[in-house]
Amino acid sequence: MKNFYELDKMPTVEWIGSVENPDSSIKSQVKDQVMLKFGGIESDSHFGLTRPSCVRVEDLYPVKTPIRNVRQLSIVAIEELELIAKDMGINDVGPELLGANIAIKGIDNFSLITPSTRLQFASGATVTIDLVNHPCNFPAQEIEKLFQGKGKLFKAAARNRRGVTAWVEREGSVSVGDSVKVFIPMQDSWSSHSSGQSYSEFN
Repeated sequence: MKNFYELDKMPTVEWIGSVENPDSSIKSQVKDQVMLKFGGIESDSHFGLTRPSCVRVEDLYPVKTPIRNVRQLSIVAIEELELIAKDMGINDVGPELLGANIAIKGIDNFSLITPSTRLQFASGATVTIDLVNHPCNFPAQEIEKLFQGKGKLFKAAARNRRGVTAWVEREGSVSVGDSVKVFIPMQDSWSSHSSGQSYSEFN
């Protein structure tokens, strides 16, 4: 029995970067190629098999609790960056301003792709998507440096467009221009309402 179906279209890697000096800026340094290790990209500030928990999961753990690092990579879509820029009224929002690692082109509504979707690159390197990456103030600060008065518009414009976080399932290289195979989990959607269960929504 198959657990995935392969998307008909194959997006391409348009851009690669690494956040190497997060204390001064989340801005990514541009690369032509990177090697994905099981901890992510070695030169990137998010590299590691584990990470200290942050406010994103404070409902689960005290902040700075060691947890599995499923936020090794930030992957964005060129199409969504263009929509963000349009809604902000600026010419361009480059992936480096968001601290991204990989920008792809060729998937609509990429940020809302099913969690646990696999992206497989030409070398065989494969990453597993965790969740949508919600917009925060750090990219807004980088945008403000270039477009004065516009940074405050980022969070609203980037909602469900800021890309996804992912972790490395199989090591290998990724290069600009690579084609990407996309494998979507074969699973029915779950609804607490249809199952009769209730839940509390976290803020």
